[in-house]
Amino acid sequence: MAPAASLHRRLLGGLTVLLLLTCVLLLLQSWYSAQRSADRVHDRLLASAAQVMSDQVGWRDGRLWFDVPASALNMLAPNGDERVFYTLVDHRGQTVSGNADLENLVTPLPATGTFQADSAHLNGLSLRIGALGARLTAWQHREPYTLLVGHTLEARRAMTIALFRDSSLRLAGIVVLALTGLLMTLRLALRPLEHLRTRLKARSAHDLSPINARVPRELEELLAALNALLARQQQVRTHEQRFIGDASHQLRTPLAGIAASAELALRSHDPHCWQQALQEVQGGTRRATRLAEQLLSLTRLDAPQVPVNRQPIALKTLARDTLLRLLPAADRAGIDLGLAEPCPALAVEGDGWQLEEALSNLIDNALRYARTQVTVGIDAHTRVLYVADDGPGISAAEQADVLRPFHRCQEQGPGSGLGLAIVDGVARAHGGHVVMDHTDSGDFRIGLWLPD
Repeated sequence: MAPAASLHRRLLGGLTVLLLLTCVLLLLQSWYSAQRSADRVHDRLLASAAQVMSDQVGWRDGRLWFDVPASALNMLAPNGDERVFYTLVDHRGQTVSGNADLENLVTPLPATGTFQADSAHLNGLSLRIGALGARLTAWQHREPYTLLVGHTLEARRAMTIALFRDSSLRLAGIVVLALTGLLMTLRLALRPLEHLRTRLKARSAHDLSPINARVPRELEELLAALNALLARQQQVRTHEQRFIGDASHQLRTPLAGIAASAELALRSHDPHCWQQALQEVQGGTRRATRLAEQLLSLTRLDAPQVPVNRQPIALKTLARDTLLRLLPAADRAGIDLGLAEPCPALAVEGDGWQLEEALSNLIDNALRYARTQVTVGIDAHTRVLYVADDGPGISAAEQADVLRPFHRCQEQGPGSGLGLAIVDGVARAHGGHVVMDHTDSGDFRIGLWLPD
């Protein structure tokens, strides 16, 4: 699996993208603003030029007449590379004078005393045309007329680009400052994570004490969860150390017995003593082997990487096979081991070896404490696979404690205290639990409740 991008890179990338999108929007706004500003300035020039030309309109020889002032043309073509057009139209819409037919490009013509500006095209040229409605001011003649003045857009475009360039330069400076501030802010904001990482890397593998560090409010829950994890790990380590100590103590007892029996046999020359020592060695070996098997089973149950391999398991077949396997041990102990009748056919989804191990430990535990009888049965109504015996049973106060490893009701009694812990581990792995109660006949019953 590829490593995930760092938090610094994610934040920087996301904020940079937002900043760039904002810059694009600002650039578009700057462009439209520059266009509007250039249009306003040159439309005012159009209005001023039209007013200057209007001042030169008069009445001569029974008709409108005017002389185009050079100052008006220079206002509209300050750089000399723009083209200027004009047309004087009387009140009947007839062209009086001009260098282009502009009256057909502006419809409708403005009313007297008003000015309007429109965009148009003439012979492939883009123009901006201003139309001024006016009338003569002489006593004898009050003739209305319309003066149309247009020019090409080179000056407007040059002004738009200049305004946009200035805005872009200012925006570029703001972006540089914003990125610099963003980098510094991110570095300062993520510095507590750097400190936390440094402290964690400096810790030894055996240091599970809580981490005391001042962190921002957003990291308080993370630090609390990390401290809770360390506390659970400390509990697990304590449990494992206690488990190892108990296991060592339990293994040392049969091994010490084997060593003592062998030593006595070596010192003796009596064959009867040798025979007795061999029997003791065999018994101690059997106990040590059983303890090692239980420890291995408990370790396998606690291993998180070993999943439950679920498949249909017929509990009746499982009970019969396990019972037949343990009949020799029951005969040696003088216990009547049998299967409860009727034994219903009940199937569950589970791991075969785990269920067999749990039932074996239940039977082995019952054989150690039973007086004369042990019964294996299935309760189809409550879905419980149980083992009942006529032994002393387990008091209600101790029923929760006996599920812990190496806990026994009688400290000097038989067994290692692992059997019921294994049964509880199998039950939890299958989503069930251990049940303990008394039957109607007074026998004590320990069972395994399994879900559907």
